[in-house]
Amino acid sequence: MSGRIFQNVVLQIKETTDKVVGVLDGEGTVISCSDLGLIGNKWPEYVDPIAHAEGRCFSYQGKSFKALGGWGTQFDYAVFVLADDDVGRAVCSVASVSLNGAKAYYEEKHDRGSFIKNIISDNIMLGDIYMRAKELHVDPEVPRGVFVIRNLNEEDSVHLDVIQSLFPDRQTDFVLNVDDVDVALIHQLSDSGEKELNRIAATVEEALREGSESRVVVGIGTVANHLRDLAKSYKEAQIAIEVGKVFDTEKYVINYENLGIGRLIYQLPATMCEMFLMEVFKKNPIDALDQETLFTIHKFFENNLNVSETARKLFVHRNTLVYRLEKIKKLTGLDLREFDDAITFKVALMVKKYLTSRGIDA
Repeated sequence: MSGRIFQNVVLQIKETTDKVVGVLDGEGTVISCSDLGLIGNKWPEYVDPIAHAEGRCFSYQGKSFKALGGWGTQFDYAVFVLADDDVGRAVCSVASVSLNGAKAYYEEKHDRGSFIKNIISDNIMLGDIYMRAKELHVDPEVPRGVFVIRNLNEEDSVHLDVIQSLFPDRQTDFVLNVDDVDVALIHQLSDSGEKELNRIAATVEEALREGSESRVVVGIGTVANHLRDLAKSYKEAQIAIEVGKVFDTEKYVINYENLGIGRLIYQLPATMCEMFLMEVFKKNPIDALDQETLFTIHKFFENNLNVSETARKLFVHRNTLVYRLEKIKKLTGLDLREFDDAITFKVALMVKKYLTSRGIDA
């Protein structure tokens, strides 16, 4: 950020107080000050005390400090006042409000993170993407992975600090707090293959896991080979999470490209799904099947319609399984040993699951 932005505010503050007010960057260099002679001075000894203050206003070695709002625990900029009394701390706190406002305004117009956030949120016109990318020196045509991280406990937020520690290069990677529940990670890829995407997502999920239980689910969009593709990939990552909540409840990393038929069902109108179930189960509704029968059906599908293998996994005689399949045929009119009927039944089960997730009793 240009020190001129802060300097303009500092000079206005100078007119209202006799205290010397200035701004340090994250390395302890004075980048703006009401005493022009101090600009350029290096005070690295103040960096750690400011960072440990966690945004509080405090006095140290005759000066008062307050970090400006930023990402993570490591501050980017901090206000200082050459006084350690109550008045000095008050001036420091008031100055931080004005300087934070200037910082936010500058970032809104010039910050790369805000630019990327506007792209994935569809808040920028396609023609403007090229112009802003050139101004901000963002390469528009490199492969990027788009990930959405969502906390399974909706009352808790995702820890941005943990993700940023994994991807600290703010020139190529962006960790963005999109809304109350989602965090987006835009990562520049060295290899645009699916394996790298899954590896990155697994790394994030493991880093945010507590004990043996996962706290988050990570959705993966298709690779964005151009900045204009980021919005599409971001929506895909969101869909991956939503579809995964219905059909892959045991997975914590879900790739949009691996959603299969679940993605199609998720995009169908509920009324069409209800009509489909009524057409498939003309004889009896799917709810007529008891839990043991449904468990048998799931095992039969898991073992690729192989009667002998399914019987072995269920610890029952082959003839017992055949009897159960005949019972299912009488109840539903579908013979699961026939490939076409098996496909119809499998899709029907998924449709039923989808409607249940939406609170629709079909």
